[in-house]
Amino acid sequence: MMKIETEEQLRALYGYPVGRAKQKQLPALEQHSRRFIHTSPFAVISTCNIHGQVDASPRGGQPGFIHVLDDNTLLIPDAKGNNRLDSLVNIVENGQIGCLFMIPGVNETLRVNGEAFVCTDDEYLDRFVQGDSATEKHRPQSVIQVKVKEVFLHCAKAFMRSRLWSADARIERSDFPTMGQMLNDQLGDAAKPESQQEMEARYLASL
Repeated sequence: MMKIETEEQLRALYGYPVGRAKQKQLPALEQHSRRFIHTSPFAVISTCNIHGQVDASPRGGQPGFIHVLDDNTLLIPDAKGNNRLDSLVNIVENGQIGCLFMIPGVNETLRVNGEAFVCTDDEYLDRFVQGDSATEKHRPQSVIQVKVKEVFLHCAKAFMRSRLWSADARIERSDFPTMGQMLNDQLGDAAKPESQQEMEARYLASL
């Protein structure tokens, strides 16, 4: 196996970014990145613990559910989940985060990297359920405060290759195993699996 072990070896193979690919990285949000976040209903956040173990977690809500406090600060509400707390534990231990914002129908994505903190300030929690900034039905128990360090738009190639937003690229959900069936198989559980309809109804009741 030919294993690459240094950046020098990588650069010898790929070279260096030039032009806009190098220049597009910004140290703060501006009008277009702010609008992208305000329009986005879905993001993936990546974190890492002190042992170098990484995690990526999907987050969703109505467009703009992640709030822009200012050009260097984001607030991500921690909506009700399964209490694994993988992302929050990693942030407490490591304090670093990467965010990938997506907008249905837009092939470009927005990447934001920075420092992260788990906060329980009433001022931050209340803004998600009160006034013009309200985007959540339930007051979050905590928010992830992101101190923005790097911002840049990511090109459309991955979404063009995957045709993620194309209607004719969708599969029939019934052609794929249900979440209940997959979990039963993975855990060796012989009980009758929860149907897709039952699972989605249960989720809807707790959103």
